[in-house]
Parts: sequence; C-alpha cells; structure tokens
Amino acid sequence: MKHVNAKKRIRMAALAGMALILPVSLFAQDGRTIMQNVYDAPEPAYLHTMVRMDLIEANGSTESRTVEEWSKTADDLTSMVMIFRSPASVRDTRFLQIENKGRDDDKWIYLPALRTTRRIAASEGSKSFMGTDASYDDMSSREVDEDTHELLSEKTVNGFDCWEVKSTPKVASSSEYSYRIVCVDKATLTPVHSLMYDKRGNLYKELTVEELRNVGGYDIPINTLLTNVQTGHATRLVITNIEVDKPVSDRVFTQNFLNTGRL
Repeated sequence: MKHVNAKKRIRMAALAGMALILPVSLFAQDGRTIMQNVYDAPEPAYLHTMVRMDLIEANGSTESRTVEEWSKTADDLTSMVMIFRSPASVRDTRFLQIENKGRDDDKWIYLPALRTTRRIAASEGSKSFMGTDASYDDMSSREVDEDTHELLSEKTVNGFDCWEVKSTPKVASSSEYSYRIVCVDKATLTPVHSLMYDKRGNLYKELTVEELRNVGGYDIPINTLLTNVQTGHATRLVITNIEVDKPVSDRVFTQNFLNTGRL
C-alpha cells in the first residue's frame, strides 16, 4: 500500500542518492520544491513484498492478514497487484491498480466468494479498502500541482530531521481531505509522518513510518501505522520479505491474472 498521497516512497541512497539529496538540502526553500523532489525521486523498477497487515480495533484487539504485492514502474507510471493470502475469510481476494497519466488510476478487485471482478469507480474513492483505514484514494498517486504546498517549519519527528509541508487541494472536490501536513525526511526524501484533515478541518487520520530501512540501495518504509484518530481504529503494515528490481512478467498486471490468479 502506498504512503498517503505521496507517489514516491522509497529513495536512492549512498553516492547516487547524495547527488540528488545535497542540492535539495541546500536550496529547497519552499513547499512545492520539496514535494516536487519527493515526487521525482527514483524508485525500483520492480518491487515484490510479503506484508503482515494488522487491523487494530480501538480496544486493542487485532486481526492479522498476509498480503503479497507486486509493483512495476515504467515511464513514471506504476502498476500494482495485491493478493490476500490469509486468513480464509479474505484468501485469494485480488486487487489491481494501474496508474494513468492525466486521469484517474484504474482499479479492479476480484472477490473469490462471488467469483467476479468489479471495477472500482472514481466515486468510491473515499471508501475503505478491505476494511483498512486507507481509502481507495489514499492508494492512488496525486500530482504535485493538484495542491498548493506551504513550508511550515523544519522539525524532528520520530528521530527524522524533516521539512514540514502543508498541502491543500486547489480543487476541494478532488480530495477527501481539506488539507494534509506532511513531514519529509531530508536525508531520504521520504514522507515519514502525515496528518490528514477532514472537510470540517478536524484531524482525521495520522500516518507514521515506524521503521525505515535501506534495502538494495533504496530507503523503504518497513513498518507503517495508519490511524483513524476519530474512531481509534488503526492499520499497521509490516513488510516481512522484500525483493527489489527483480523483473516480473507484465502478465501479472492484467485483468486476466486478476480473474484467475494464474499466468
């Protein structure tokens, strides 16, 4: 699952990354520049992960799921497939998302109990994805210039030295949030903390990266917590296994694979 409203989540490190990070650190003085650099930062061409998904009730009771995910990025557009492996109640549920240039992402979900694939309409963007605290829109990309970006401060968040940026939709109806406040780690250009506010201006969701790890030259959020502060429900995503830049057949990112689960 993607970070809320940030297309690029994992960043180049070591010498190659320093060539990008150093100029940003010296000269980024406004919110838009920071968010453009977040958006433009490199990410793997392919990513394959196993994820433990914990759905945490306000009383602390937890339901755990196992999800396998593949993603492919080409021409700055990302396709992604998720398969729920357990428990039995969601096993073999499959989700496909294909990013498009200049229009909404395409999304489909296969429901094994009904043996049918359903397209997710744009009007369903604010609905919960599979009972998590993420909406379908949270999982989509968002262009930098769909929002205005104001640099609020520089601060330390959970040990990360960050820029704090307020992002407000230029067209209110284009987002379920009235605005977001995002803390971007200066060293990796990774959003590590986000606050999302509802249409009344009340705090709605909080996203926290609890562990960021370098894998294969990329800084990857390994443990992420998304909390609905209005209900107390939360979703934790923990990557338990990961492969970067290992090619995946294009046939994985098709409706045929979504329908059958087979190549």
